[in-house]
Amino acid sequence: MSGVVAAGHPLTAEAGAQVLREGGNAVDAAVCAALASFAVESPLTGFGAGGFMMVHRAGETTLLDFFVAAPGGDGGERGAELVPVPVHFDAETVQTFYVGPVSCGVPGTAAGLEEALRRFGSMPLAELVRPGVRLAREGAPVNAEQAYILDILEPIHARLAGTRELYAPAGRTLREGELFRFEELAQALERFGAEGAEPFCRGEIAAALSEYVGEHGGTLGAKDLADYETIERRPIRIGFRDTEVVTNPPPSSGGILIAYCLGLLERLGERSGPEQLVAAMGAANAARGEAFAEALYGEGLEASLLDSGALDLSAGDLLGSTTHISVIDREGMCANVTCSNGSGSGVLVPGTGVILNNMLGEEDLNPLGFHAIAPGRRVPSMMAPTVVLRDGQIAMGIGSAGSNRIRSAILQTIVRAVEQGMAAAEAVRAPRLHFEQGVVQAEPGIDEEALARLEARGIPVLRRPAINLFFGGTQAVARDPATGELVGGGDPRRGGAVAMA
Repeated sequence: MSGVVAAGHPLTAEAGAQVLREGGNAVDAAVCAALASFAVESPLTGFGAGGFMMVHRAGETTLLDFFVAAPGGDGGERGAELVPVPVHFDAETVQTFYVGPVSCGVPGTAAGLEEALRRFGSMPLAELVRPGVRLAREGAPVNAEQAYILDILEPIHARLAGTRELYAPAGRTLREGELFRFEELAQALERFGAEGAEPFCRGEIAAALSEYVGEHGGTLGAKDLADYETIERRPIRIGFRDTEVVTNPPPSSGGILIAYCLGLLERLGERSGPEQLVAAMGAANAARGEAFAEALYGEGLEASLLDSGALDLSAGDLLGSTTHISVIDREGMCANVTCSNGSGSGVLVPGTGVILNNMLGEEDLNPLGFHAIAPGRRVPSMMAPTVVLRDGQIAMGIGSAGSNRIRSAILQTIVRAVEQGMAAAEAVRAPRLHFEQGVVQAEPGIDEEALARLEARGIPVLRRPAINLFFGGTQAVARDPATGELVGGGDPRRGGAVAMA
């Protein structure tokens, strides 16, 4: 066996697995799969997005931050306002996203994927773009999960020319089974394969992005794109049961909140049931105030929040359009890459194949208010590519989509796999809950007696009728350090799939 890939679409996973079969390593496979996802998961990711990659090999774990940065380095002022658009996940759940050119931050996927391949890869970029080029040019049928995403994001896509015609070529949004093509993306991928990130940061494509956004009231400038760099960061580490969990550090907020919750669960007892999970999530919610948001850019937040004496148990009385790929290869190298376009801004810059993100309009990522992040700083993110180590060896690679639910999705999957001994697929499929704004939302299958006890304590519980992408899209791969057996879990909430190589 050459390895395993878990991703948010079967064709994404297969693109990565084929690279492993051809002798590529985990990073080669992750880069290829990410580029293929641009074609088959285009509302979620692309050259207008940002992300993170965590790479573990030979006992060393590296985190590459290529998430979206705040624009404005050119000194331009906003000439328009954010546009609020309600997105209906189902009859019970509506989330407002803010879109348009003013919502567009500095994208990082071109720079980040190129840097990951330069540092850790073994195959030419020109080869790794080929599956994505083919899928974008020839097209791929829209599956059920992507059809659902297109349907709920239709109010955003229909606002502006470009995305309107791309996702509704016959005057209505594409449906399951219909072919989706994106020729401009195919050309952009070919350009990336031949020239790398340069055209997207300082060349013709960068100029087109900055000119279009500036002409429509946004602040994304040529200097913002030219100055953008991938940053290596020191991951967060925390012990949980008999493992070490390594995750995304600040200024991303997701990883440190996951680590905080795991530390609390370790102290709350040997079993992490619904009540313990709600207690930990409640404590994390209480910790995530204005001071926390400001401290993400400073020093010492990890030590102050994760120190055992600072873990506060009293608080226990209390979409995001993203895609994730996890890969383990035959040598035990693990690559986890999470990319996100937010909900998408609705801005497809003509002639570029780039749909820009709306990270400046995501309320979850702007806790101090819109347009409060200084130019050049990374936008905080809940995204948290994570590895679980046992005796220093890779046991699991995991990450998730899901906006503010990313942290609860990853947390519960780790608990199911590490503490409760579930296989990766079972841990990913297991029902989830999420506690925020004083309400527990629960999928079918969560222990009803535990939910009733929470209600008896005055905590409202919203029982969801079915699993839903609202609760995240977790993809996980796992390796038994004793036998070397590789397995994976693809999240059915987002059409996740596993491909073996």
